[in-house]
Amino acid sequence: MNWQGKRYWLVGASEGLGRALAHQISRAGAEVIVSARNADRLAALVAELPGPARAVAVDVASTDSVRAAAAEVGEIDGVVWLAGVYWPMRAQDWDADKVEQMIDINLTGAARVLGQVVPGMVARGRGHVVLTGSLAGFRGLPGAIGYGASKAGVMALAESMRADLGRSGVLVQLANPGFIRTRLTDMNDFQMPFLMEPDEAARHMFAQMNRISFAANFPRVFAAMFRLGQFLPDWMYYRLFR
Repeated sequence: MNWQGKRYWLVGASEGLGRALAHQISRAGAEVIVSARNADRLAALVAELPGPARAVAVDVASTDSVRAAAAEVGEIDGVVWLAGVYWPMRAQDWDADKVEQMIDINLTGAARVLGQVVPGMVARGRGHVVLTGSLAGFRGLPGAIGYGASKAGVMALAESMRADLGRSGVLVQLANPGFIRTRLTDMNDFQMPFLMEPDEAARHMFAQMNRISFAANFPRVFAAMFRLGQFLPDWMYYRLFR
């Protein structure tokens, strides 16, 4: 991948994985446009980045906000979807508002942004779309009401886009990380195997973006457990993953 002179829009870049990935892409030579709701965090990030960068605040829960942000961003070479919200939740503790927010931000928010970007890329015959899924999206997990479903939706969205756009000049990629240390995972009250720091996860994701392969699941050993879970019979899967 030649990053020089490219323009990438990172949506959900004010902290965590998005912030770390912005540094990776900026160091590679691309112009980085970072978006999230918190304008102060975005401004601080722009000041840190070594290359050309600017901030465009956006609320991905609002179609009007996304349209305005996309118009301000203008023509881009690539978009990286990183935005997401999360609350650990069992079905017994169903919080309707939080479940709705997780699905609206994590999945519908992605669709709002892509709806403003993908048609232009298709018309130009070139572009790069990177979606952030999760190992939690491979199969239903305990305590993941809302979040797991939203990430499974993002993963299916990426798969359909890859199938449709494979020969269009628009490269579609999917990154499925495991646990990353952020303020969101700080809410978990259980042990998180193979917990990654944001910089480590960003290195995995940036390495994927420099290839043409579709999906990257990381860390590899942890990801292999989830991939194996897809092939287990129901009775065995729910007994093991409970």
